[in-house]
Formats: sequence, C-alpha cells, structure tokens
Amino acid sequence: MKKDIFDITIIGAGPVGLFTGFYAGLRQAKFKIIDSLEKVGGQPRYLYPEKNIYDIPAFEVIKGDQLANNLLHQLDRFDYDLCLGQEIGQINRQEDLYQLISLNGDIHWTRSIILAVGNGAFNPKKLSLEGAEDFEGQNLNYYVQPISYYHNREVVILGGGDSAVDWALELEKVAQKVTIIHRRDKFRAMESSVNKLKVSSVEIITPYVPESLIGQDGRLEQLVIKEARGNQTRQIPLDELIVNYGFSSSMGSIRHWGMDIERNSICVNADLETSRPGIFAVGDIANYPGKVKLIVTGFGEAPQAVNNALLYINPANVQPPLHSSDLL
Repeated sequence: MKKDIFDITIIGAGPVGLFTGFYAGLRQAKFKIIDSLEKVGGQPRYLYPEKNIYDIPAFEVIKGDQLANNLLHQLDRFDYDLCLGQEIGQINRQEDLYQLISLNGDIHWTRSIILAVGNGAFNPKKLSLEGAEDFEGQNLNYYVQPISYYHNREVVILGGGDSAVDWALELEKVAQKVTIIHRRDKFRAMESSVNKLKVSSVEIITPYVPESLIGQDGRLEQLVIKEARGNQTRQIPLDELIVNYGFSSSMGSIRHWGMDIERNSICVNADLETSRPGIFAVGDIANYPGKVKLIVTGFGEAPQAVNNALLYINPANVQPPLHSSDLL
C-alpha cells in the first residue's frame, strides 16, 4: 500500500542534499531526504569535521561539522521526512510514481528523485605496509581525531593533497611537532595553502615514501621512510601517524538504476535530469561538460534540479525563479 507519496525524494544527506531539501521547502514541495549513513553531513562531517573549509560563500572559514549543523538547522522551518541508515537498493517505475526499496526492505514512494550522493560510498586508501593493520585504530589513523587530541604530540602526516596540507597547518597550532611526508617535491594542494606550509614550522620531507613501521604492543613508534628515487632511508619518531592518501568511492547499487554513467558519475542534461525521466542529479555525482566539483557548485545546482523536478511533476507549474524573500 502506498502510504505516503512525496513530491521530491532526495537521496543523500550531505551538504548539497541538505540544501536541495531546503530549496524544495522554499518551493513548498513535500520532500524526504534519505541517506545510508547514520548522521547527516556527508564527507565533511565524517572525514574532516574539524577541517577548515574556505570556499563557502559568506563564510571566511567554516568547519565541516559546523557546515552540516548550519544546513540542518536551516531545514528546521520545514516539515519533512529524514530517513538515516537506509541504503536504497532498487528504484522501480510504477505508473507515474517511483518506488524506492532500501536494503532493509523499507519502501518509499515519490513523484521525482534528486540524487545528491557525492561520490558514493567512500573508504580510505590504506597504507600498504606489512603490519600496518596492527597499528590501525591505535596511533595509525586515516581519519583525523578532534584537534585537542593532538595537543603536545609529534604528528606525522603522509600525503600531498589539499587535506594533508590543510591538516598539517591546522595541527601545527596544537601539536608539539608536525611533519608532512610526500612522495613528490610538488604538492597537489592549493597554491595559497602550499605557500603557508613552506613558511610554517611544519617539517617538510620530500620526495620520500614509507618503507616500514616500527612499534610494539599495538603502538607505532617510528616510521621508516626511503627516498622515492634513491636508497637513503630515515627513521622518523612519532606519537601519531595520519595517512591521508585520499578515499576510494563506489557507486554501489547506483550502477543498476538504469541511468547513463560515465567515469563513476551520472550523466545529466542541461536541466540536471538523468537518462531516466524524473530522476535528477546534483553535486559531485552529476556529470556534464565543464563541471567543477565543489560544494558551492552543488549548492548552485540544487535550485535548478528542484525547479525542474516540480516542472516534471506538473508541466503547467511554470514558475520563474524567485528570490527567497518572495518564497518564504
């Protein structure tokens, strides 16, 4: 029995999914948000809750956890359904409705769908050294702990991307010493961040790669590193090792939902509609020529997807975009 039918069901409760819900509320749509995780906020909340984010308009700087909290609070003015801990396994078409079936057997009914699933399920790229698993969860971690945890500790970071550089700069404020090790001389981070790193107290060791681990009783004590193109080795003492090689993502069930997919992204047209009518995609999962994968890009796509979803539901509902002050 079709108990509750929604105008728009948003799959994904990361920053873009939450803002998509907010705009759906502005348009007075009946909407639901579903996410496989147990908390809202997506990667910023799970992977870097205390990392500074600099590319959100009107915020000089905001942390991942704070961004999620602000977006969730923004939704408080609307009545909506939030279903967490539910991974959608199937999407079936039945007459003019879509039926969403979660892996635990729950069924959701909706007139349209907006996918805001980021890059899909994500897992850290792990350190491939013998014995690494013995120290994981102790003082070898792929996720950064609360900042205060590193007070007066010697921290070593492996990686050369934005996250590794940003964390090195952030932990410099509380740690006794921070060392960043990268396999190349050139970092793959924003130029402004790399410039700050070069004038900071963070020790930069390049181009070196991890060679082996030394420790006992489940605690890592030293990291042995080796020249990327040589034979020289060094032993680096440490209290904490953070491996920041990025994350691998998986589209999981999404691949079987009947949409055109290219390079782990869903192809969309100018209306952000997928190859299945009534199913739209926003944020990192959406692919079109010239796409820039930033949170702010997804924020801009959200109103367009909502407006087109409502137009799909009712082709007579041709309403020009309005300012939020006109909609509230």
